[in-house]
Amino acid sequence: MSEKMMNIDVKALGKVAVLMGGSSAEREVSLMSGKGVLAALQSKGVDAHAFDPSVQDLGELRKQGFARCFIALHGRHGEDGTVQGALELLGIPYTGPGVMASSIAMDKIMTKRIWRFEGLSTPEWRMAASEQDTRDALVALGSPMIVKPAREGSTIGLSKISTPEECAKAYELASRYDPEVLCEQFIEGLETTCAVLGQGRNAKALPVIKIVAPEGNYDYQNKYFTDTTQYFCPSGLPADMEAAIGDLAEKAFRTLGCRGWSRADVMVRASDNKPFLLEINTSPGMTGHSLVPMAARATGMSYEDLCLHLLASASTDAAQGAEV
Repeated sequence: MSEKMMNIDVKALGKVAVLMGGSSAEREVSLMSGKGVLAALQSKGVDAHAFDPSVQDLGELRKQGFARCFIALHGRHGEDGTVQGALELLGIPYTGPGVMASSIAMDKIMTKRIWRFEGLSTPEWRMAASEQDTRDALVALGSPMIVKPAREGSTIGLSKISTPEECAKAYELASRYDPEVLCEQFIEGLETTCAVLGQGRNAKALPVIKIVAPEGNYDYQNKYFTDTTQYFCPSGLPADMEAAIGDLAEKAFRTLGCRGWSRADVMVRASDNKPFLLEINTSPGMTGHSLVPMAARATGMSYEDLCLHLLASASTDAAQGAEV
């Protein structure tokens, strides 16, 4: 991949907007991602500029002559198909999956329905619209159980509960962020993540990363703001387990019609080493703690080269004819 990237005509990429910030609950992380991407692209000679959709109207992209966008937005109004749809209407190519894939992947419940239909392993779940639904889910799914908003990321609004008494607080927290609350069976085992680059049959998994968080708590704070979480890449996992995780991540990516890049979060059950898909991120973090750059480095690709490669892959659904 490195040789290919050396052949990228930076000038042909034109004026580039790095979309960052936005209005979601993940704004702070998006600003960190965006600043990293902006510096990386500029270091490669790209005519890149910061653009915050919560400050400037997206229509300004066309008025200011931007030729393509690197989406470093996370969460709602950035990762959920809305910005992608606006860029489609503006006719400006952008990084990452298109409108449909972005929209579906942001909705964890819809994603799980599709994966389950396609025969891909994902933990059992229930939807909850009340505290009582959450209690009923705990009975059905067993303890412990994960309670989280259906359409948020970065573990925002997530709780791990073990008793009926914890249901009210967990439901109340998750429902602050989304009226649809997902109750999910907790998979005891190894936490891993696997990025995928490319499109269609050419989509390939990057090396798997094994995550070891303090007391097994890989929450918002431990993801972005502490140095106590350990990441292993190479993962140190047996070759067959690594291959199974990578294969599952690629299938998850293709099943939703993703392109460009995404990152699948996968739990490996301790009892039988079976991998389970939790979710897929269609605009992964690009901060100093982020995982896609870490996996790319394991293949010899620098952060700067990764950013340039992703920018060069920018496209639109209209240019594709249809998502592949």
